[in-house]
Amino acid sequence: MEGHDGPLAPAAGLTRRVCYHPRASPQEVTNPVNPILAIGQILLSIALVVAILLQARGTGLSGTFGGDSAVYRSRRGVERRLWQFTIVLLVLWIFFALVSFIFVT
Repeated sequence: MEGHDGPLAPAAGLTRRVCYHPRASPQEVTNPVNPILAIGQILLSIALVVAILLQARGTGLSGTFGGDSAVYRSRRGVERRLWQFTIVLLVLWIFFALVSFIFVT
């Protein structure tokens, strides 16, 4: 039995298979991801993470595990706008993900 370039002695009951690797022409090569959509989705992801982190109510570990003793209060002013901005970023991120999925298929 020799390497890929040389003849291959057939074993009992096996036939020789030839492996072809056609080289694609530049017209046939397609880019599966639109770079504008990919960059937009990355930027939206970063902005969404920052917006979520800015909404931290409690400080320290007590706020992380629900030890915040503040009663429920409604969001006002900047806090409310940041909440709305986070929702808009989330909707835009989902829109970019769906559009990039549709363009790939």
